[in-house]
Amino acid sequence: MLGYLLRRVLSTIPVMALVALFVFSLLYIAPGDPAAVIAGEQASPEDVEKIRAALGLDRPFLVRFSEWSLAVLSSDLGISMFTGMPVTELIAQRIEPTLSLMVVTITLSVLLAVPIGVIAARKVDSWWDRTFMAFAVLGFSVPVFVVGYLLAYWFALELDWFPVQGYTPIAKGFWPWLQNLILPSIALGFVYIALIARITRATMLEVLSQDYVRTARAKGVAEGPILYLHALKNAAVPIVTVIGIGVALLIGGAVVTESVFAIPGLGRLTIDAIVRRDYPMIQGIVLMFSFVYVLVNLAVDLVYVVLDPRIRY
Repeated sequence: MLGYLLRRVLSTIPVMALVALFVFSLLYIAPGDPAAVIAGEQASPEDVEKIRAALGLDRPFLVRFSEWSLAVLSSDLGISMFTGMPVTELIAQRIEPTLSLMVVTITLSVLLAVPIGVIAARKVDSWWDRTFMAFAVLGFSVPVFVVGYLLAYWFALELDWFPVQGYTPIAKGFWPWLQNLILPSIALGFVYIALIARITRATMLEVLSQDYVRTARAKGVAEGPILYLHALKNAAVPIVTVIGIGVALLIGGAVVTESVFAIPGLGRLTIDAIVRRDYPMIQGIVLMFSFVYVLVNLAVDLVYVVLDPRIRY
């Protein structure tokens, strides 16, 4: 088991190296001259050259990549071209709202989607199954921002149950913090719930058709233990895989969701950086999101060991 864990951890190193190379190359693969884009149409050639020098575009690629990589290893992601502040500091200021949104969304989605998928598989072809799967299709079909605006209109403006916009730090109280995140989490998790529910249903249907399930039923084992102790445990590996893959959906959807609900997180920071052509900021945010996604996939691989001991070998 220790050997498996060590191999999985070491395998993330070349992945992150490739991600870092891609992120650093954003300045070079972006359409046009980044310095000219940042300087604007009215800038003089001297202004463009100053920006090129500030970005280091006048120096060899490998030299700059080596220096940037060493700086990243020491937690230095550069200086924002718009604010003049360290990128690491700006990200640290915005990471709590985004992290809170993703944690609440994942928790809410798993708690809702897995039981929905299990019930749909247990009552296959019933009206329960058709209702849940219709919800899943709807979840894939409706964009995040549409769900967000509908939730904000009905539950915030009409019913006045939740705040319309904004974010309250958890240090000011758990309920005010959660109250600001319920609607954004539902909007962001709509497609995530649909994805997990569909995979849970499909996997459970396959497991429930196995011989050991029929044997357990023939012996008089109650349906609850069969579903949640035996079948769900054996169906857990594909479900956990989808949960890990779905984090990419959350990262992308967080940008839109934070804009709809005016949450001052990394999504809003990303949009501002793109609009301002703040390349050091864009590089830092993309690198951080990529690192989080790699860590999530590593955690999923480690969960496999707990769910299926055969994977250790």
